[in-house]
Amino acid sequence: MAQPTVQAPSLPAQLLVHATLVVVSLATLYPVLWVLKMALSPSQAFSLDPWPIPTEITLQNFADVVGTTDATGAWLFGRQLFNSLFVSLVTSVVGIALACTAGYGLSRWAFPGRDAGMALFLITQMFPGVVMAIPLYILLDELGLLDSLTGLALVYATTAIPFCTWNLKGYFDTIPRDLEEAALMDGASRWTTFWRIILPLARPALVVTGLFSFMTAWNEFILAATFMGDERSFTLPVVLQSYVGDFGTEWGRFAAGAILVSVPVMLLFFTLQRYLVEGLTAGSVKG
Repeated sequence: MAQPTVQAPSLPAQLLVHATLVVVSLATLYPVLWVLKMALSPSQAFSLDPWPIPTEITLQNFADVVGTTDATGAWLFGRQLFNSLFVSLVTSVVGIALACTAGYGLSRWAFPGRDAGMALFLITQMFPGVVMAIPLYILLDELGLLDSLTGLALVYATTAIPFCTWNLKGYFDTIPRDLEEAALMDGASRWTTFWRIILPLARPALVVTGLFSFMTAWNEFILAATFMGDERSFTLPVVLQSYVGDFGTEWGRFAAGAILVSVPVMLLFFTLQRYLVEGLTAGSVKG
């Protein structure tokens, strides 16, 4: 039986589609180009010119942001970059480590209070973190963890764990139980099954969940500004706020700092993107 032929779109239709894609791409990239223009311009004034290409290019704003030092002459920006990396990585690791076992247990066993616990996890995501700022501040003060990266990471982890648990529980539900049952029949323990079968199959979910946890901690500002009073303990979002003063804003340095803050997240995303498209059971069967 002859296969029906598919007629190629006409030239006007192709031109219309490509023109639409170009317009959408330009509209999406315009804010980024405008911020890049302010970062590369020598002036610290807010630019009202809609043209996104700078008339004069300089890297001085980037040099001023990266070369920031404290009163003792130590490299302050490097310390603040380390603070953000440390807090974000600890938040992701703690969130994933605890949510893996919690999500697996909630997915594989029915026990009294499971549905109520999941509902409570969901309810905690309905409130912004600033609602808990005062109780958390009192707790950190009592524990001596104010101006502490460990204390800030623990605060972020408390909000990351419910999110990670929900995500991973839903992904574990989609993994066939037959794989575990076959491994158990072959003599594998429950822990071996979880470690060698379930977690490798859940790698895409682990990467996505860890990436979102990292980005949430990396971009959070309100709690970090509340709990951190020493500039050596600041994270990068708090550093950006320091360029906004009561009587003026250093827009050039602010734009340069915003670009520098976004670079690690973009690099992390492009590094991990190949894991985001992996199949559910890739490598679990032969043939």
